[in-house]
Amino acid sequence: MVTMTSSVAEAEELERMRRRIFLGLFAALAVALHTLEALLPSPAPWFRLGFANILTLTALFLYGGRAAWSLTLTRIGVGSLVLGTLFSPGFFLSLAGGTLATALMVGAKALFGQRIGPVGVSALGACGHAAGQLLVAWLLLVRHPGLLNLFPLFFLFALGTGIANGIAASFLLDLLRSHHAFGGSTESSTGNPPPLPEKNERTPT
Repeated sequence: MVTMTSSVAEAEELERMRRRIFLGLFAALAVALHTLEALLPSPAPWFRLGFANILTLTALFLYGGRAAWSLTLTRIGVGSLVLGTLFSPGFFLSLAGGTLATALMVGAKALFGQRIGPVGVSALGACGHAAGQLLVAWLLLVRHPGLLNLFPLFFLFALGTGIANGIAASFLLDLLRSHHAFGGSTESSTGNPPPLPEKNERTPT
């Protein structure tokens, strides 16, 4: 029995280490994409393709809501430090958009479970991102009624990129789940780790 308990504890520790390693990798890639997008020319500070959200979606569907929140906040915080934009208007635009997007994505995954896929979750997140950034843009940058006229265009742009990123995340998830390292990474949206397989063999005490 002692051997069985030790094996279970070792398996749990291995799963935790594997989770930390892959989340660290996802975070590094998300920061890199976030930084790259910020350096690309854009007609407005809030017009972004949102490639980094592909990693957030992947973390959400593999490891759950807490992983998605961790990735979003890490990406925004570290990305702003790399770009030197911490506490600038651009930082608050990114924070508002990322926070509302992640809240909607995690909430949708928790509410609908297996009935909603990466494309639907990504589309909701993109809409939330657009709404959050426009709100902060109104409060901090442009207090002009004309800003509201941009909302339909910005909303359609965000919806299109959200669907595209959701499709990309779906392909990435299929690729990762085919690898043995992610075979058990089907954590629920509550953020609880997946149950470990039961041991059939018995060890004498």
